[in-house]
Order: sequence, then structure tokens, then C-alpha cells
Amino acid sequence: MKNTLLIHFVCVIFAASFTTINAQSMSHTLSAPVAKKLPKKLKKHNEIRIDDYYWLNDRENPEVIDYLNQENSYYDAMTAHTKDFQKQLFEEMKGRIKEDDQSVPYLYNGYYYITRYEKGQDYPIYSRKKGSLDAPEEILFNCNELAKGHTFFQLGGLSVSPDNRFASFGVDTVGRRIYTIKIKNLETNEILPDVIENATGGSVWANDNHTLFYTRQDKVTLRANQIFKHKLQTSADQDILVFEEKDETFNVSVGKEKSRKYIVIGSESTMTTEYRILNLETPDAEFKVFQPRVRGLEYSISHFGDSFYILTNKDKATNFKLMKTPENATEKKHWKEVIAHRDDVLLEDIEIFSNYLVVEERSNGLNHIRILPWSGEGEYYLPFCSETYNAYTTTNVDFDTDILRYSYQSLATPSSVIDFNMKTKEKEIKKEQAVLGGQFDKNNYVEERVWATAKDGIKVPISLVYRKDLKKDGTNPLLQYAYGSYGVTMEPYFSTTRLSLLDRGFIYAIAHIRGGEDLGRQWYEDGKLLKKKNTFTDFIDCSQFLIQEKYTSPAHLYAEGGSAGGLLMGAVVNLAPELYHGVIAQVPFVDVVTTMLDDSIPLTTGEYDEWGNPNKKEYYDYMLSYSPYDNVKNQTYPNMLVTTGLHDSQVQYWEPAKWVAKLRTHKKDTTVLYLHTNMDAGHGGASGRFEAIKELAKEFAFLLDLEEIKK
Repeated sequence: MKNTLLIHFVCVIFAASFTTINAQSMSHTLSAPVAKKLPKKLKKHNEIRIDDYYWLNDRENPEVIDYLNQENSYYDAMTAHTKDFQKQLFEEMKGRIKEDDQSVPYLYNGYYYITRYEKGQDYPIYSRKKGSLDAPEEILFNCNELAKGHTFFQLGGLSVSPDNRFASFGVDTVGRRIYTIKIKNLETNEILPDVIENATGGSVWANDNHTLFYTRQDKVTLRANQIFKHKLQTSADQDILVFEEKDETFNVSVGKEKSRKYIVIGSESTMTTEYRILNLETPDAEFKVFQPRVRGLEYSISHFGDSFYILTNKDKATNFKLMKTPENATEKKHWKEVIAHRDDVLLEDIEIFSNYLVVEERSNGLNHIRILPWSGEGEYYLPFCSETYNAYTTTNVDFDTDILRYSYQSLATPSSVIDFNMKTKEKEIKKEQAVLGGQFDKNNYVEERVWATAKDGIKVPISLVYRKDLKKDGTNPLLQYAYGSYGVTMEPYFSTTRLSLLDRGFIYAIAHIRGGEDLGRQWYEDGKLLKKKNTFTDFIDCSQFLIQEKYTSPAHLYAEGGSAGGLLMGAVVNLAPELYHGVIAQVPFVDVVTTMLDDSIPLTTGEYDEWGNPNKKEYYDYMLSYSPYDNVKNQTYPNMLVTTGLHDSQVQYWEPAKWVAKLRTHKKDTTVLYLHTNMDAGHGGASGRFEAIKELAKEFAFLLDLEEIKK
């Protein structure tokens, strides 16, 4: 249930001798690309839609690639006057990062594991030390070496065998999240001949150190639908299919319990889950269904001792409750309540220790970490005093310890990793995120949480951060961000790169709109399916509140969102374009109806419980009423920067490409409209840490150029 989401954000200074060319004035002399129209009739429910740009749905077509390159060239030409500034922003943001950084080591199965970076290098180095931090370092993987020759590189799913001799790992060199799994002998540093294609990247070792379980994807839809069993040093052609998920609305995964006793196959849709378990000592036995799926029943499991603990919404526990069952009697009729459901508290996750149960909760939009001794006496909450913050448990791999490791940060407070002694209540800060450059002082910034009133009377929280010398006079540039889908909670997290906006007078705001779980599970339910429009109107109402309270004004208000948050951007610029001076839409999901009707597109069928199934007319009509692409109007639109990746497997590149092409023929203004396609990346953008900052510098330069901030 723990939701994490990483989405990127965005700064301008010109050399004194450089002459600024305003983009709007340049647009009169440089023509934007015009995509040809090839009308295609799309018929559903006896209705016909005309899609002039359907032809862009073919990345193998040279004309499509040519159009995308034309858009990139147009963007480059129109923003040429900011190139020096982009470089300056990049160096500024890079200069705050501790380049030779490393993670806090954690001990697992006799080894301390560390992820570190070296100065000037883009990618991480994974290493370990046997028994002591003073022991010699063993390099497991130097991703900088592995990435050579690739414009994109991602290593994922690193898994070490129980005897510490082998490591399985997944590699993606395209950006479509299609991994090839390989195996390394950690004693000889030899890469074994075992090669497993078309996998999700993750894999799990059985206790025999010879058997590996992994997940494969459908080659067309990329839905994770099969679990295979692989024997070391055999051909993948001989791998045994141990489970196949036939329901196209479900995805599968495989993992290992913290107790290291069970391997677990998970089948999950938006509103239903099912697990299968197998003792790791008997990898060739049959998996047992933990609790057969029941539509609407969600649960997750944690093994400890001779029992399983179950986080579940059973019996209409909307905000979830905790239950327990013997490991040999796992069906729901045997489950007994441990922590009851509460209407005002969302139960998000648990960590189990020999002497303590740690519960992660959310109430009134804020995280809380609750410590419950198994003795039943002396429960307490970790004290957090900030008005808005983010706290969560991190790497806790052992039961037999009194130390809880957690992380804490806020919009103005760098992230810290903390070891907390649950018995003595003493804490040790193991690491605080470094902010280099010598200019950062958290006391120079103000954090606030304010509440906007939505049109139906619901109060929507907004987290804000800005410099303390700022005056609320309506002249401040403000970047408002939100996501608002899948029950993903947008935490108020710290960002060193964001300082480049704050220190130039920007206010940064996160609108915690419906569609996330920021205020509990009902907050999510009220922002999906036939209530999806609440997500869009909440964002607009938050904008109006910020204008009314003189944090900003329409001439200085900017909006940003990515993926499903890009859908949000597309909806709000159709509904209320007059509120925003500029909008950034990253990998935006904007062609909702056509995509949701195409079950060959990755992720589509599994999304029906989130958006609805447009094969049913009620959902078709509702989607059609808000789909950004279908609702482009002959009206004014804000200045817009739209980004995508050619190899995106989650939001296909053609959605933003078609959207921009259609906007160009309908917008009635001289505002700028840019489409930038990363021809080498997918949904997450560039893979290297410095390349990602370069992309961010482009976005910041877009905003600051519109504000004409030149300091």
C-alpha cells in the first residue's frame, strides 16, 4: 500500500552581453510545424469521432519521426535565447549535489550493502562489505561501465542468492521498462550465460541458491502476466511457467517475505488482490492460494512467526484494518482483527519486529508512525512538529532489533535517514541530505499548509514553500503541482533543484486534490471513475484560492503535472485557461477515450477500475466529456511546454504529439506551444542523474523566461 511516485520539476540568467529575444515576438517570424491531417473515423456506441492525427500512432513510420524531429527543431530554435541560461541552471543545480554521495549502509545476511556515486559519474555503483564497514569493498555493479554505448540505461531488480554467491539483475537499455535478466557470479565476477528476455526486471531466489522466480510481460501490451521458474545455468527456453494471470485487468509480481520463509506471487488490479505462497525450501512444490480473489477485496500480507498479518479493506474497512491468521489457515474466514478500521485514519503500511509492531498511518493529510509493543503496553507515536512534512519507514530487513530506520523531510527540510531506538526512544541521524554551494539555510524559507474550498464545499489542502521575505501582493510567480490519480499521495518532499525557483521569487505549491489518498481512501474514491472531474475542479479551485489570497495572480500562475497529472493539465487548460500564464505537461495522458478503447496498448485493460471501461456507454460518455484531446476548443490557451519520450510504455508518445498538433489548429492567441520528445527515453525521462537535471533545466528556463526573471 506504500505509494511512491517520483515526478520531476523546474529556472534564468543571461550573460550581461547577451541580447534576449522574446519567444512571443520570435514566433511571428518562425513558423511552428504543421502536422498533416488524415481524418480517421472512430466509431463506438453508434457515434463517430474524427481523429485527424491518428496516423501519428506509428513510431516505425519515417513521416512520424520526421514530424517529431521538426517539433524538436522548432523548440530548439524558439528557446535558443535560453540555451546559455539552461547551462547556467544546470551547473547551479548540479552544484548543490554531493556528487560523491552514498546511501546509508544496511546489513543483510552478513553483508553491508551500499549504493554510491562518484564525482562526475551519471550512474550508481552497487557494492557490499562483508561483516563490517571496515571490510574491503566488493563492487557488485558499476553502472557507469555497464551504461557505456547506451543512450539510456537502467539496472533494476538486484537480488542476491541466500548463500551470497550469485546476483540476478535486470537491464533496460531502451526505456520501455522491458528488462533482460542476467546472473553474476559474485566470487568470480563472471556473468553467467543465463539470459532471460522480456522480463519486468525483478527476480527472487529460492533457498536452494539454484532456483530463480521472475515475472514476464505480454510482448504487445507489456502487462506483467506470467511467473516463471528458472534453474541456474540452464537455457531460459527450459524455464517452467508456474503461474499465468488470464484476467487482463490484473498484473502479477513475485517477491519474498521479510521472514525469508515464503515466496509470494501477487495478482493485483485497481480494486482486487490475490496472493499465492510457497515455502522457499521447496521451490518445486505447488503454490498455494492465500485467499481467493473476491472483487473489491484488497489485502496485503506480512509473515512473522507462525502467522500472517493482513492489511485489508475486508468488511467495508474503507481506510483498511489489520488482521491476523495462522500460516496454515489463510482464508479470510480465519482472519482475526488486530487493529480496527477508523473512519478518520488511513492505515498505509506496517513493519514487524520481534518486540514491536510499527504502523504507518495517515490522518488529516499527514503521516504518522505508531509504535506498538507486542506486550500491549506503552504504545506511542513518533513526534513530528512541522505543519507539513513527509515521514516513512525505510530499510528494515531484520526482525530481531529495537532499531527502526525511517526517513523525514519537508518542503524546506532536507531528507534525513534516522535510526530510532524503539526501547530507549533515542534517535541517531545517520545521514542528512547535503545541499552544497554554501547558500542554503532552511530558516530562509516558510512552509505552510492552507485549505481551499472546492465548489462542492470540500476542503482541499495545499502545501506551500517560499522565501520568508516574500510579500503576498499578487505579483509572485507560483508553480502549482498535482497528480490526483491511482490513490497516489503527493508528499511534501524536499528538492535541491527546486531552490533555483524559490531563490528567484517563486512560490511552490502542491495541491492535494481528490484522486490521491492524501485524506484517506475516500479521497481517492471521490476522484476516479464517474467522479474523475473532481480532480480537475479541485485543482482549479486551489488556483482560484491562491489568487484570491494574493499568493499570485493569473499573470504569474503556472501549473505542472506528469502522466495522469498531465491529463490534469490537459483538462484544466480546456476548462480554465485564463487562470494560468504557463503550463508544463510531462508525458501527458490526454487521448483518454481512444487509448482506453485500444486493449493492445500497454496498461489499458488494467486501468478500467481507475477510469472506467469505455466499451460501456456510461463510461464512454463521461470520458469523452473531459478527455483533453477530444475537448480542445477554439479558445485562448496558456503558454505550454509538453514533453514526452519516444519509447514511453505507459503514455505512448503519440498522445502528446496528437494533442499538440490539434492545439496548434485551435488556439486563438500568440502564446507559445512547444513539444519536446526525448528520442532515447521512456516514461521516466533520461536515465543518468545529470541528464535528468538537464531536462529539468529546460523546464525551469521555460518558466523563468515567461516571467522574464534575469537575476
